[in-house]
Amino acid sequence: MQNLTGRQVITAVFFAIFLSLMFAAQAIAEDLRPPQQVIQSVSSQLQQKMKDKSFTRDFTQVVRFVNGIIDPHTDFDRIAPLVLGKHWKTATAAEQQRFKDEFQTLLVRTYSRAFVEYTDWSMRFRPLDMPNEATRIMVRTDVLQPGRQAVEVNYRMFLSKGEWKVYDIMIDGVSLVTNYRSTFNDEIQKKGSLSIVIDDLAKRNAEALSGKNSS
Repeated sequence: MQNLTGRQVITAVFFAIFLSLMFAAQAIAEDLRPPQQVIQSVSSQLQQKMKDKSFTRDFTQVVRFVNGIIDPHTDFDRIAPLVLGKHWKTATAAEQQRFKDEFQTLLVRTYSRAFVEYTDWSMRFRPLDMPNEATRIMVRTDVLQPGRQAVEVNYRMFLSKGEWKVYDIMIDGVSLVTNYRSTFNDEIQKKGSLSIVIDDLAKRNAEALSGKNSS
């Protein structure tokens, strides 16, 4: 056998370590259940793209990208009625469609802003006890940032035509659906009309995407 030089030994050791880490990462991914894999895939794509500072300077472009990533895995047709609650049944078909579209824009641009501002994060999945016949599940995760306390972020998901989709997100125990339902209910009561609330939401969305308002 040919004797290896010190440099070759070191190179071989580092290559072996790299391979072991690569296979370990693959094993972790394979250990995740299908709904967890959806969350991991979406999160990985977003995190990787947001590292590009030249990309994140154009907020409209960021919103478009985030929407394209999360839309296939999020059921806004289910979320919108849950958010409006009792007001959904009394809304016209046109109002329902407008609200769904504007609420999706609100949600996407809000999360887009968070992704731009907080790029140094990682996700840890909690154990998932999932029966084989399950059609609804809660994917529990912790979002980790250096020097900050972990944030518990859980995803309520359901199985639709063979695909797992998100219909609610809970951050530190607070439901996105419940929180927005309360907010919109108060606004409708205050302004007296769902149509007016949708108009105001559309205006805020347009201003935020034009750069006039980041809220």
